[in-house]
Amino acid sequence: MRSKLAEQLKEEQRERFARMTPAERVALSERLGEEGLAEYMSANGLDRAQAVTAIKRSRRMGRRPSRCFDEHP
Repeated sequence: MRSKLAEQLKEEQRERFARMTPAERVALSERLGEEGLAEYMSANGLDRAQAVTAIKRSRRMGRRPSRCFDEHP
């Protein structure tokens, strides 16, 4: 069960996003992605390239390898 406060905050967030232009939403998404990457880099002592590689590797874990991935180096 959600609290009234949580519902109110969620509604305010929906309204704020609805007022944003598509370009503003894309910019927000990119900014949040960069902030998340910076946090990951800081927490793990990695540079940008190492962090991106580690994130890509973790996304592939547990997935079945694709034949097309093996065909192209």
